[in-house]
Amino acid sequence: MDVNYMKRALALAKKGAGFVNPNPMVGSVIVKDDKVIGEGYHRFFGGNHAEIEALNSLVDDPRNSTMYVNLEPCSHYGKTPPCVKSIIERGIKRVVVAMLDPNPLVAGNGIKILRENGIEVVTGVLEEESRKLNEVFIKYITTKIPFCLMKLAMSLDGKIATGFADSKWITCHESREYVHRLRHQYTSIMVGIGTVLTDNPLLTVRIPDFEGKNPIRIVVDSKCRIPLDANLVRKASVVKTIIVTTESGDSEKIKSLNERGLEVLVVPQKKKRVDLGILMETLGEMGIDSVLLEGGGTLNYSALEENIVDKVNFFIAPKIIGGSLSKTPVEGDGCRLVKDAFLLNNMTTHRFGQDIMVEGYLGKEG
Repeated sequence: MDVNYMKRALALAKKGAGFVNPNPMVGSVIVKDDKVIGEGYHRFFGGNHAEIEALNSLVDDPRNSTMYVNLEPCSHYGKTPPCVKSIIERGIKRVVVAMLDPNPLVAGNGIKILRENGIEVVTGVLEEESRKLNEVFIKYITTKIPFCLMKLAMSLDGKIATGFADSKWITCHESREYVHRLRHQYTSIMVGIGTVLTDNPLLTVRIPDFEGKNPIRIVVDSKCRIPLDANLVRKASVVKTIIVTTESGDSEKIKSLNERGLEVLVVPQKKKRVDLGILMETLGEMGIDSVLLEGGGTLNYSALEENIVDKVNFFIAPKIIGGSLSKTPVEGDGCRLVKDAFLLNNMTTHRFGQDIMVEGYLGKEG
């Protein structure tokens, strides 16, 4: 029964995706005599935590009940009071927790307080599922470096466009719809200047009846070549847009971009390009917890080479394009030896329409 109710808590937690960053997604279910008497989830950043939402929804006296929550209840004052205080006051008898909170401000203290007040605490129920759900939060809260998901899409023969620069559309509608949901869930979306010059994208979320927020748009542009009439520049008043350049960037262009409401970050160079490692540190300091990388082949290779990528979503469409001049999803210098290739671990596959998506992690074994 603990597993079943924790599954419900995780399902509730997922409803907060894209609304709670940089907070974790958390759901809570309160059960008494094998009946759910209250449930809730963290709905938006700064709002009530899941435990409080569940307590506020009660349809019965919670004394001697069990609370299920996918993340350890907080024990400190932040934007809201500590949840453990309310749990104790309302007479909850037992608390089942999927995983401990990696936040140093909590770090087991919430469970300690509950136990000191006579509440039975069970931990580790569906811990792996909970950790995956909050992988962005876990990395950011422990390192202050954004979690980076690289999204790539290609034909069966490894092409992202024809030799005549046509790329609409490689993947199917279902795949593109999923990517737009990812855009909503991640705090920022990053592309290289090549993508801007070739596609002139908007980089917004386009989902019917969408009510969330668009991601912060980030363009890696070492020499500040972005045209002032690009869609990203013209629509800067609608969505926050950051141009990342170096000291090689055109100072007059930087001034013009600032006047149009864009933020320009000047970061050090590495191999005559933006130092991506320093960029990720800077974005973390700005409170950006996650990056959806939709770069072209050059930026994708640089991101892999600089080890800033945590996870990959690789869409493969059942199409054969051919052509020695057709673009591929990862270019740059490439690996000299096969043994030096970037290896994905913990791989899973998913179907979207006729497409296949391969999901895997960089730098994680087992």
